[in-house]
Amino acid sequence: MSNEARLASLEIQNVVASSAVGQELDLESLSMDVDGAEFNPDNFPGLVYRTQEPRAANLIFRSGKIVCTGASSVDGVNRALEQVFAELESLGIPIDDREEATVQNIVSSADLGVSLNLNALAIGLGLENV
Repeated sequence: MSNEARLASLEIQNVVASSAVGQELDLESLSMDVDGAEFNPDNFPGLVYRTQEPRAANLIFRSGKIVCTGASSVDGVNRALEQVFAELESLGIPIDDREEATVQNIVSSADLGVSLNLNALAIGLGLENV
């Protein structure tokens, strides 16, 4: 398989990024005001707000931090976060100090056209890097 073919098979599966609104949020109130929001503090400390286009899950925490996951591109993350900010602003929550999204992780897949010995690869890279 040529390098071009390997590169062509590279596909981003998930982008995780974080942002913040610069203030504490009342998640209990938000869970009642935001359609489709999921909030069960006994199971998870954040409110889950899903966007459909782009498809992403936004984890909103009381501190005002937001983690966006599930988007398939950095642009998708930014569009999903814009929807979150717009929803909060529509509820009268001023977003004056929003943080630019910081990518935390990107998961991708590719067909390398060869079998890999993952144990040897992990040892060769150094276990602290795996």
